[in-house]
Parts: sequence; structure tokens; C-alpha cells
Amino acid sequence: MIKENFIKNKLEEGDSVIGTFVKMADSSSVEIMGMAGFDFIVIDSEHVGFNIETITHLIRTAELYQMVPIIRVKRNEKTEILQALDCGALGVQVPNVDTHTDAKNIVQSTKYDPIGSRGFAPSHRAAGFGMMNIKEYVELTNKETMIICHCETVESINNIEEILSEKEVDVVFIGPMDLSQSLGVIGESDHPKVKAAITQVVKKIKAAGKVVGMVAPNAKVAREYINMGVQYVTISSDQGMIANLGQSIIQQLKDTK
Repeated sequence: MIKENFIKNKLEEGDSVIGTFVKMADSSSVEIMGMAGFDFIVIDSEHVGFNIETITHLIRTAELYQMVPIIRVKRNEKTEILQALDCGALGVQVPNVDTHTDAKNIVQSTKYDPIGSRGFAPSHRAAGFGMMNIKEYVELTNKETMIICHCETVESINNIEEILSEKEVDVVFIGPMDLSQSLGVIGESDHPKVKAAITQVVKKIKAAGKVVGMVAPNAKVAREYINMGVQYVTISSDQGMIANLGQSIIQQLKDTK
């Protein structure tokens, strides 16, 4: 059943929250992140071919460890968002939000009337398989479900004020890698053009009273982001953490020969 979204409350109070992307289908990965103390996970169905059953298992596991489950959907599409939320996710993270129309469409797909027009069939998991009071369910899910829009193109930067004008958008998540491609310096997330664009967007997001989101490769960079006002921070991914630790161990062994 839909639950209170404690990270939304923390963000509204001005606090930062720490999450990670989940790219592995084994729910043990989510258990480990929960035991480690992460606030939330982002189930990455944009870059990974998860089916809806796997997504549901990952959401259940996150709930067991008091982590907020967010889904990065494949695309800004009504049924895609609907199914993610019907599974029990407490938010959608949507790629390629380039215009105000894109942001408005997400709101319509995410929220029920009177805010939006999300498909309504209260027999799914998020509504307790029909056992929740319908009015209470609608009110709670409209209140607790987060909308995270990606800003990862020059077009999105150019339209950021209009995107930010959409009241129900909670977080604007800056994607440095996609942004580097859009700016013509693919893979160079530290390029001056990328850094300048990020600085510009962060100022506008904060001025609009919205939350800034970014992905950090490690704790050091995450702390730098938090110090510059980023509240919604994802650190690497389950796969990335395994890869980085594995490489580090092997390199240390080579260095001690």
C-alpha cells in the first residue's frame, strides 16, 4: 500500500537525502543498500531491461528496509508511468524533460484528479489491492508521490524556467553525462562548458524553490554537491560500487607485488 514518503518530507524541510541507482535484478542488491543506510533507491528501468515483476520485487525489498523506492522510467509515457506507480513506487524519475509540455505531461500521468489524469483502477498493489479506502488512497498518493525531471540537454536548459513553473515538479535532476553530449563534449563531465551549464541551472532551480538533484561518483563528490545546495543525491549505482571496489582491490594487490 502507498506509504508516507519520508524523503519528500526531509527535502521540504531543507535536508539532503542520499540514494543510489539500482541496475541489478537480484533483490539482494536492494537489501544491501538498505542495510548500508541509503535513504532511497532509483530503480533504473531506462538503462536496464527490467520487467514489471522484477520492479515490484525490488520495491517490496526497499520497503522492508525503510527506503523510498523511485523508478527511472524508460520514457515520458502515460502507461509507463502508470505501471511504475501502480507497483508501489513513491516517485518517478523521468529522462529527457526538455519542455514545459514534457513536464506537464508527467504531472498528468502521475497525479489523480483534480491535479492530473492518471489512469484510475484501485485494485493494484499501491492501493492495497483494492482494500484501501479510495478517497484516502487518492489523497495520499497525490500528496506522497514525487516527480523528478531530468535536465540533460541544451534544450532543457533553455526551457528550464518554464519547466520549473510546473507546481507539482519536486526535483530537477541534472545529468552531467547526457549534458556533456548535448554540449558537444561527450564524456567530459568536468569540461568548463558542462560546469558552467550546471552552475547556471542550479541557481535557477534553487531560485524557483525546487530541489536540485545530481549523481555523484563517490562520497567526496557527494559532499561537495551537498555543500553547493544539492539535496537529492544519488551516489553511483549497485553495479558501479561493485566495479569500483573490485578494480581498487585488484590495483592494490598489483601495487604490493
